[in-house]
Amino acid sequence: MKPKIIFSDFDGTLTDHTEFSPKFLEIIQLSTQEKIPFVIVTGRSLSWAHFFLTHFSSLTHVISEGGGVISYRDSEGMIQDEFQVSQDQLDWLEKFAQDLKQRYSIRLSADSLGRVSDRAIELSDLSDPALMDKITKRMEKEGINYSTSNVHLNFWCGDISKYEAVKAFLKIHYPQISVEESVFFGDSLNDQSMFKHIEHSVGVANIEEVINRMEHKPKIILHGDENKGPNGVLSYLQDLLK
Repeated sequence: MKPKIIFSDFDGTLTDHTEFSPKFLEIIQLSTQEKIPFVIVTGRSLSWAHFFLTHFSSLTHVISEGGGVISYRDSEGMIQDEFQVSQDQLDWLEKFAQDLKQRYSIRLSADSLGRVSDRAIELSDLSDPALMDKITKRMEKEGINYSTSNVHLNFWCGDISKYEAVKAFLKIHYPQISVEESVFFGDSLNDQSMFKHIEHSVGVANIEEVINRMEHKPKIILHGDENKGPNGVLSYLQDLLK
């Protein structure tokens, strides 16, 4: 089935590890040529969503912070943000994050300055299993949700997931398109809500690094070095859209 909309994770899916790839531009160009909306659904910060919208004219919508916010350019070209949780939840998250830093002498990720609906800690700063255990248990005690991406331990307050944001996004911005008419590409643990609910879900080859830790897996898994990251996304879409 030719999809009516394309959703994709960013880190590890549209990038080579954390590096931008020329394939990313080819993917956007292909979706533009086919007149299919392309929406990044990422754990990266709101500030990154604004960067995407500012620097890539073909991208009209971005879902960031693991589903915490939907950003788009309005008819006048101004960027608008739709938060998926309440202000009270945003305030509680900020209070918890400050307490976490003081309690465990932990630093937040560099891009946490640009985050609103979630915060992040670099996984490289959580290499001590005992520290990771203490922090996640504290989150569970305080009612804070969390997940891991390729690079971060993300945490938030409220009912946030990539899939819930995609549902809200389609209802508001593309009511003529159903989730069954979409395709999603991903590679990490925080993509599981998408893998669970989206029938046409595709895991690029590097998902094999975490596939055994997943409860919900993509319906299609690509294999081989030639299908890692953006190479896998591009080749799959080229075959799909022939």
